[in-house]
Parts: sequence; C-alpha cells; structure tokens
Amino acid sequence: MTKEIVRLAPAFTTLACGTDAVLNMTDLVGEEDGPLVGISASIHGNENCGSQAILELYHILKDMRIKGRVRLLPVANPTAMIVNSRFSPLDQRDLNREFPGDPAGTYSQQLAAALTREFLGKIDIHIDLHSGTDRPTVDYVYLLNDEGLSRAFGSKILYRPDDGKQGTNFGGTTKDVTMPRGVPAAVIELGGGVVDQGPYIARIVAGVLNMLRHKGVIDGAESALPAQTVVNEIAGIRPTKGGWVEPLSPLLGEKVAGGTPLFRVVSPYTFEVLEEVTAPFDNGIMIMGHLTRNIVEAGDYGWMVGNLEGATP
Repeated sequence: MTKEIVRLAPAFTTLACGTDAVLNMTDLVGEEDGPLVGISASIHGNENCGSQAILELYHILKDMRIKGRVRLLPVANPTAMIVNSRFSPLDQRDLNREFPGDPAGTYSQQLAAALTREFLGKIDIHIDLHSGTDRPTVDYVYLLNDEGLSRAFGSKILYRPDDGKQGTNFGGTTKDVTMPRGVPAAVIELGGGVVDQGPYIARIVAGVLNMLRHKGVIDGAESALPAQTVVNEIAGIRPTKGGWVEPLSPLLGEKVAGGTPLFRVVSPYTFEVLEEVTAPFDNGIMIMGHLTRNIVEAGDYGWMVGNLEGATP
C-alpha cells in the first residue's frame, strides 16, 4: 500500500541563533473520509516516551488503511526535549499551562499559539501522550470528555478530575483548546523513570492503536480491556529534602494502605535519613513513583497515590 504522507513545518518565530522555530508534523492521509486525529507527545521535554511511541506508530500506520487523516506531532516542545527539561530553556515556562497562547509573547507562549492554530484548532480527536519524566514512572489515563476513547487505551487506572477541588483543574492545558470545541480528548500518562522504556513504549503503541480502532480510524476488532478502576482523587507527594530518594512503596497499580512507607530521602554525604514519607489515604493505589534510587531536590516530582474511597469500576 502506498500511503500519501504530507510533511508540515510551519514557522512561528525566529530564534537568536538565526533559525526559524517550526512545528514538525506529519500527516498520514487515509484512503477514505474520516476524522483528523491528532497524536502529540513531549509537550514536556523530559517526557519523551510518547515521542518514541509515535515513531513506532508512524512505521505501523503508514502501511495500514486509514479512514480520515492522522496528524503526528512527535515533539511538541523541541527546545525543551533537546535539553531533557520539562520547560524550554528559552523562557522556563510550562508549555502545558500556556494555551491558547500568545503570538506576541515569549517563546513558549508563541509556541502554544502556533500549536493552537496549526494543530489543536484543526483536529477532530486528540490523543496526548505524557510520561513520568526521566526519573519517576507513571501509569494512568485521564477521563475527560470521551470515556470510551480513554478506556480504549487499556490502562487499569483512570482518573476523573473533580474540577471543584483545588489543584485538580490546571488552566492553560491542551484540553482548554480542544474540549470547548467538542473535540474528544484523552491524556495518557505512562512510562518514564531510570528503567527500560521498551515495555512502556510497546503498551503506548498498542493502546493508541486500540483507540484508533475504537474510533473506526483503522480496521480491526478492539482488544479486550482489563478490569479498570476510576479514581476521583490523586495525592501528589514530593520530597521536602534533597538527597538520595529511595523507593519503599508497592509497585505501580498495587493497593497501598495509609501509613505504608512510600520513600525516604538519605543524605549522600552523611548517610543520615533526612525524611521518610508514608501513604496518605487509608485505602490507596499506586499511580506514580521512583522505581530506582535517584538524586532529588526538595520539591521534585515524587509519588502519586490514588484514593480508592469513592472509586468506581
């Protein structure tokens, strides 16, 4: 099968080195009419699991029959990814808090405006791939405005944000552009950490393909889904001391009782235990954590625990 492939690289500003800043996107044009599906990754530059998965998806989808068009945005924040940083070094702004952007603002604000104009403002379905940065590992999926799409990814844990609770509804994210337009949106959080990313990338590829089957974009029967739990509350726990962080918690996806040790921080210099932190909920489930001993500073990303009280199948 010879697939029509369209490369898109619209420029949106200039850099001090004299080059144009561009969005690199690839369209896989389908053989039949259908939706324009946008698949994006690396909005945060130290979350490149999704970018690697999009590379694999490109090689698979270019040889498959497609209904509609699939627009691949493998690296949404290139200046952040090349330095393995959550934020662009050009302005240190969180791109996923800047939408819909400002074409007259800083680099990240102009990037957000370009993504709104060229990507988020045009697609009919959005699949946004995130991971647990280069140190902690994460495993869950957001439930937003299309439950079937989110469930089709196949994660065992899903999170339905309660927008009435402080800290659960961040402003300026991609969904602030897509959801008001009625665009089905799903945010995947999977992978990361100082561990082999191969199994996580394979799961992302399989999950996204199943989402495309669910929407009728590619042929084939949907895969059977595992038992899924929907939590409405997640606690993020960060170290308050710097040093070696040592994991003590159960594995991701396992239940964790209140008071169970999650991690401790140890001084690399005196070997003193500086901090030990326990699980916050009486009945919780592991969602994110460091799987290996890592160096952290106070306030770095640490652990996430879902509250199973009030959770639903």
